[in-house]
Amino acid sequence: MNDIFWSQFCGRLKNFSILDSRFSIKSAIFADLISWLMEFRTTIRIGDNQGWLHHSDALVMMGSCFSDNIGAKLRQAMMLVDVNPFGTVYNPLSIADSVARLIDNRPVAGMDLFLLNGVWNHYAFHSRYSMADKEATLQRMNRRIERSHEHLRTCQVLVVTLGTAMVYLLKSNGQVVNNCHKVPPHQFERKLVGVSDITRTLTDMCQRLRQFNPELRIIFTVSPIRHIADGLEVNSLSKATLRVAVDQVLHECHDPLVSYFPAYEIVMDDLRDYRFYATDMVHPSEVAIEYIWQTFQATYFDDRSAQAIARCERVSKRLSHRPMSGNREMVDRFNADTRTVVRNLVKEYPYLERLNLL
Repeated sequence: MNDIFWSQFCGRLKNFSILDSRFSIKSAIFADLISWLMEFRTTIRIGDNQGWLHHSDALVMMGSCFSDNIGAKLRQAMMLVDVNPFGTVYNPLSIADSVARLIDNRPVAGMDLFLLNGVWNHYAFHSRYSMADKEATLQRMNRRIERSHEHLRTCQVLVVTLGTAMVYLLKSNGQVVNNCHKVPPHQFERKLVGVSDITRTLTDMCQRLRQFNPELRIIFTVSPIRHIADGLEVNSLSKATLRVAVDQVLHECHDPLVSYFPAYEIVMDDLRDYRFYATDMVHPSEVAIEYIWQTFQATYFDDRSAQAIARCERVSKRLSHRPMSGNREMVDRFNADTRTVVRNLVKEYPYLERLNLL
């Protein structure tokens, strides 16, 4: 059926229902049918709002770079969030190891570092922590561990984003590494971790977290970012492995404070189009990230928090705005007005004082 015929048919059906009231009920049925037929996508049904999250909550985000995307949205909403304290973490074994290090407040020792390309590195940390000075590298890493240990102990929510079931193991000792730091590939073995191993690792992690922070709410999600270095077939197998493992974790934990958010399904089955990917065809586009963020809000935030988020996002945009005018008086007036807006916002939401916005 071509577009012109379809348009004329819908127009006639609409006129038919308006002009002849005797057929209004029948026409309404047809209209609903047409509406159903024209729904060219399947949307994620999120169910009732769980009210799990509040704007005053503190969060920790750990996992793939999708955690950075949503973490940036939370920061723009002026929420207290600690995003990837070790840097981006892709596989579930490294995520669990990172969580265990934070729980134990286990510092990095000098013997754990290795020198490569003029800087000191650690396999658990992103290269942004690597420095030419060994002691400075240790201090930077250990300060981050101490700060994130305390944040994890007192926060209300942990969001874990699983990126891939593929891991790199050092051939020398079998250690799973989080970051290869451009060490020659022949020193590593690649392996797809099985569902049972991931399930056991994440279940143990949840149990330790429950002891460490009894009221902590844990949200698992699978990253929609595609890992295509090994081909789409391996990426599909990896994502399926993660998804099955998380489902088994939820069943084994029997914990009402552990949940799954369908970020992967939103991109793959709801949006389902390359226009919702960035130019690399691997990462979600800004539009897709915003759609996921809105769905995340509708799933977990209570109504009052949603209103607070909307207000804070507007103020964040104002704070990031840099007036281009050369008129000093206008710039000073804008800055003064901005400070007044922020003071009024903090007055309404006193917990924002912890962000030191002024």
